[in-house]
Amino acid sequence: MEKIIKLKTPLDGGVLQSLSSGDIVELTGTILTARDAAHKRLIDAAAKGEALPVDLTNSIIFYAGPCPAKPGHVIGSIAPTTSIRMDCFVEVMFKLGMRAMIGKGE
Repeated sequence: MEKIIKLKTPLDGGVLQSLSSGDIVELTGTILTARDAAHKRLIDAAAKGEALPVDLTNSIIFYAGPCPAKPGHVIGSIAPTTSIRMDCFVEVMFKLGMRAMIGKGE
């Protein structure tokens, strides 16, 4: 049986340094969802010195593409979206506190 590394958000940077490609990780806690438009708004707000609407300190962002909600539901199903669209934002998002991201692609 493979070892499962349990992580809870907000993340501890020291634990992240010990991870390797292929590790099996179990996440608990709050994971934020955002796509390219949200990343741009966050970065633009930070550049203007405005307070961000969420605390990105040691956060994980799930690059999510939600589907429309069914009647009576707040949100539809959510699936990962292509990560490459967020590549241009990653460096600044790390400076703003993000520590990890979840998406699909290389």
